[in-house]
Amino acid sequence: MFKTLNIDPEKEERIINAATQVFAKNGYQNASTNTIVKEAKISKGILFHYFNSKKDLYVSLYEHLSDLFTEKIYERIDWKERDIFVTIRAVTLIKFELFAVYPHLINFLTSAFLEEAPEVKEDIEKIKSKMVEHSFAKLFSNMDTSKFKEGVDVKKSIQIIYWTFEGIANQQQQKAKKLSVDEIDQEEVLTEIDSYIELLKASFYK
Repeated sequence: MFKTLNIDPEKEERIINAATQVFAKNGYQNASTNTIVKEAKISKGILFHYFNSKKDLYVSLYEHLSDLFTEKIYERIDWKERDIFVTIRAVTLIKFELFAVYPHLINFLTSAFLEEAPEVKEDIEKIKSKMVEHSFAKLFSNMDTSKFKEGVDVKKSIQIIYWTFEGIANQQQQKAKKLSVDEIDQEEVLTEIDSYIELLKASFYK
């Protein structure tokens, strides 16, 4: 992982930027380490001093950028808010802010999410599952359960709500593969999210 490699910060930034763009544009199979080192202005020997292989670079980059993306969301979230739907909507808006600030990061995470190369797919799934589990626990462990209807299994209800919005996020990632960040219609996405929020509130809230 990048955090344990002790790379010179300026050199690390160049490797991250180059690898992010090349992998996002070409996918894992077609990305060339020759192009990455050329873009990063480093030698191939330096790249493979830090990473054992292209796969090692790709998986390390995915883990590093997933952590970075999650940290950026956590920095902006209102941790005093205890309504699950307000929190979910806020996370969506924060993601849009990050899309604009880090377009290459988003493009890479989207391409990695959809990556089918057997060499890296299982590793990416493991990292993603671990991140989702951690995020779920951190974001929703302190939700206000008094708003839920009597007799409703709150734990299962929260899980259903989370799965619903994970599904919406997955749909958006599929669309984002065909669009640039600028082409994503934020209002359209928020309208869709709000319609699901109203539906789920009617199902689970008093």
